Amino acid sequence: MTEAPPRLTSLAHGGGCGCKLAPSVLQELLAEKTESSLFQQLLVGTETGDDAAVWQIDDTTCMIATTDFFMPMVDDPHDFGRIAAANALSDVYAMGGRPIMALAILGMPIEKLPTHIMRQILKGGRDICATAGIPVAGGHSIDSPEPIYGLAVIGTCRPADIRRNSGARPGDALILTKGLGVGIYSAAIKKQALSPDGYQEMIASTTLLNRIGSELCKDPNVHAMTDVTGFGLLGHALEMARGSGCTLMISDRDVPVFAQGSSLAEQGFLTGASRRNWASYSEAVRLHEGMPEWRRDLLTDPQTSGGLLIACESRSAAALAETIVKSGYPSAKVIGCVERGRPAVTIEE
Repeated sequence: MTEAPPRLTSLAHGGGCGCKLAPSVLQELLAEKTESSLFQQLLVGTETGDDAAVWQIDDTTCMIATTDFFMPMVDDPHDFGRIAAANALSDVYAMGGRPIMALAILGMPIEKLPTHIMRQILKGGRDICATAGIPVAGGHSIDSPEPIYGLAVIGTCRPADIRRNSGARPGDALILTKGLGVGIYSAAIKKQALSPDGYQEMIASTTLLNRIGSELCKDPNVHAMTDVTGFGLLGHALEMARGSGCTLMISDRDVPVFAQGSSLAEQGFLTGASRRNWASYSEAVRLHEGMPEWRRDLLTDPQTSGGLLIACESRSAAALAETIVKSGYPSAKVIGCVERGRPAVTIEE
């Protein structure tokens, strides 16, 4: 009798964007000044923690480049490939671009996983790229102790369509396009405690492409965008606050959350990244009085292929959120506003 292959999540010490280095560690690594200012065509580099690099080719075209990869957060290999690909493509959409091609990044423990599992992972990535209308045009693979998959993605946009995380303005409203809870659900998966309905909810969200970003960038009322991934909502909101030199005010009750997100968080289904995130940036976040720890854990929960956080003119926010919902993002909501003040995030009840 052939022995069943091991669960993908059992081969990884972390999963999804929960594998990312803590924000404080990343800040230390990037503390040394780069020479990006020497390259006039490099419009976006590492200076504000944006989602991708942007290089201006000519007066009408910019190239967007990004890479993203991680270890499995689910056991189904095809779903793992789909989630990882959608997550990598998101960085291009978050900058206001359209992807044009991708390269696969694959690391697999070849003595532990059969070839057909690896093929399913690659197929999942190709299927999502096909949905985005682009090819996986090549890639690179290695023998690795833990399974790793992701993409390097190239996209394009017009210079006027670039949307950075540093463009938020006082008076803007904030919109979040997807619910929170991916890391919490993935922690429940590891302990085989997530219901089938919960799994389908997570897959539907994490494989939903953030392609709405390439449409929103054409709206002059949209000033800033970023995708919410491994640093959680609080971490990526803080990056927007620091880049823009403003305070972001977020209404706790308005933040969309997965259906089982609150109950599972309250039961303690968390990734280690959630607490690492909080330790990294807690000094710049003010929580409302009486917020329970599990609720805070939702706001620091690492999202894999999470939604877009958008700063836009407040008078346009309700109509814009409605348009986003009608475009296939049913959880999209206005969750707060931007105010003058020191770069920080404040959570209101």
